[in-house]
Amino acid sequence: MASITSLGVGSGLDLTGLLDQLREAEQQKLVPIQQQVESEQAKISAYGQLKGGLSQLQTAASALNNAELYESLTTSVDGDGVRAVTSNDAQPGQYDVAVERLATAGSLATERVAAPDEAIIDGDTELVFAFLDGEMDSIAIAEGSSLENIRDAINAESDGRLNASIINDGEGYRLSVNATETGADASIQSTNFSDILADGVVTSDTQVVQAGQDALVNVNGIDIVSSSNQIEGAIQGVTLDLNEANTSNTITVAQDSQAISEGVKAFVEAFNTLKGTIGDLTAFDAASGQAGQLNGDSATRAVESSLRGVLSGMVDGGDLQVLSDVGISLQVDGTLSLDESVLDSAIANQPDDLANFFAGSDSKSGMAGQVNEAIGQMLNDSGAVQNAISGSERRVESFGDRLSRTEVRIEETVERHRTQFAQLDTLMSQMNSTSNYLTQQLAGLNQQQTQS
Repeated sequence: MASITSLGVGSGLDLTGLLDQLREAEQQKLVPIQQQVESEQAKISAYGQLKGGLSQLQTAASALNNAELYESLTTSVDGDGVRAVTSNDAQPGQYDVAVERLATAGSLATERVAAPDEAIIDGDTELVFAFLDGEMDSIAIAEGSSLENIRDAINAESDGRLNASIINDGEGYRLSVNATETGADASIQSTNFSDILADGVVTSDTQVVQAGQDALVNVNGIDIVSSSNQIEGAIQGVTLDLNEANTSNTITVAQDSQAISEGVKAFVEAFNTLKGTIGDLTAFDAASGQAGQLNGDSATRAVESSLRGVLSGMVDGGDLQVLSDVGISLQVDGTLSLDESVLDSAIANQPDDLANFFAGSDSKSGMAGQVNEAIGQMLNDSGAVQNAISGSERRVESFGDRLSRTEVRIEETVERHRTQFAQLDTLMSQMNSTSNYLTQQLAGLNQQQTQS
């Protein structure tokens, strides 16, 4: 008899459907394992949120732990004649700056020639410019050069010191050359233009020289002369950019209190954001029975405890020793509150004590340094947060292995049932065939007896 290739064909039973039901029942063994995997993966994601909040707080603490923040200065200018830029060397103060004249660049226009594109040079030569400071600049001029060729040679070979163009003054063409540097000493004094022209080249008029001038500025009653409109050193740590002559300006250099205030606000906001994140992750809703992914988590409790301990501590070495001294108070709900008036007073009246409180004498002694150090320990490879993440990752891996082994066992069980059903199908098919044969034989005997 041929073997059974489809379950139920031999027996007439829905063995395939029954096998599917058995598979579905077996697969229920995977559900609790999958739930455990999902739970650990949710924890890893929650730890990621916690880690992100800690990193943001650490960034804010690091900014407050930088001593340069408390040394930074801001500059304001009352007037349109000058712009001021400060460096770390600047000192707080107020300066009256009168811009009497701006520095200008000198220029020279050569004698006129008839046309700009006609050859005016017989042989190779040099066009020489003399400057007021005694320096000379020589430009190689090729044979057959026109006024245009001479212009191009100056622009190409003067290393940026000169800028040449051609002017048509209505009576002829002049070579106009400007010094690119401002100031009297950089002025062009003369040139040998007429001396290098070919015989027969007709010129008219004379060279027109316009000398450059130095800038003249008066700072708090002291005259300062500069060849440039950008003046460094007239005021310690301040660079002056002159914009307009005959103007009076007041420059005020003061501590950048806004930068300090914004740094403290950013720290408070980062802490409160972290506190909110922790609250969401550890919450429990009694009405729904739903708990946050990190509800009751020991690593999260360790993080809160560590930060609370640091923020409740003291800083030695100054009159400002605790957070409340700079206007920051710990609220009942665990968040921080900032009294800006107290902070502004500390910035204005106790800048050194404020710097010592947050930045300290080294990277770990101030309040910001202590917070930064505590968070660093939490987030390093052996810290509470990373250990918790690693533990969940190991459990996910373990549950994954267990899930794979269970799936293999389920398939083995289903295949065993498939084999048994196939055997049952074959046996019932054989029994049905035997039953049909016997029925036919008995029917034949009955017919013979009836005929006899």
